[in-house]
Amino acid sequence: MMDDHRLDVFFDVHCGLPRQGPGDAKSTRKALRLCRDLPSDANILDIGCGPGAQTVVIAEALPEARITAIDAHEPYLKQLQDRAKSVACDTRISAQRHDMSQLPFTPGSFDLVWAEGSAYIMGVSHALRTWRPLLQNGGYIALTELVWLTKNPPAKASEFFTMEYPDMTTPDKIVSIIAEAGYQTLDHFTLPDHAWWDDYYTPLSTRLQSLEKKYAGDEAAMAVIELTKKELAIREQFSASYGYEFFVARK
Repeated sequence: MMDDHRLDVFFDVHCGLPRQGPGDAKSTRKALRLCRDLPSDANILDIGCGPGAQTVVIAEALPEARITAIDAHEPYLKQLQDRAKSVACDTRISAQRHDMSQLPFTPGSFDLVWAEGSAYIMGVSHALRTWRPLLQNGGYIALTELVWLTKNPPAKASEFFTMEYPDMTTPDKIVSIIAEAGYQTLDHFTLPDHAWWDDYYTPLSTRLQSLEKKYAGDEAAMAVIELTKKELAIREQFSASYGYEFFVARK
């Protein structure tokens, strides 16, 4: 658990980035196409929307849909609002600040729940069960989750994620968790490697260079920066052993 100062540094590290995690527009659209019976005027909930890269992609793909995008960090919501205005879809996107574990929406309100890179915050099983009542019967959920892509990951990668994300598991295990939570998985696929770099790790790496100067002498802040640099190095060395998997399921 980060203290307030480290959390402030964490948000500073990620401030202004196009995305807050791996993802790309092509993968978002691919997952959306798997929701085959989704109404054209669907009511969609984007949980942990961050700065809203995927929110805008969904809005553009479904020009009659209404999207409620929630995040706990106000600056991300402002970034989403600016992004939505720039492509003239802001009237169909409602950016709201909420805790994803305590959402104030009526049961059965949504045709689709979207969660790119956010379910892990609650734990995938808990998130799936908590959000399920918000879906109409037959409604869809789409989420990305960090997974192992090999049965025997390299020791350095295993050691890193044992410390940083001990709940990390395999795609097959996530499919089982989805079923236990009351959904049927329709399909899943691995995000391409460029989805890690183009809008996330590459701009993040550039930002770290300036922040090292800003926080020079601040031991706590530098610890956050060094951990982020280690995360990038792990990805450069061991990208074949783990990835982000996109899962699409139906209630």
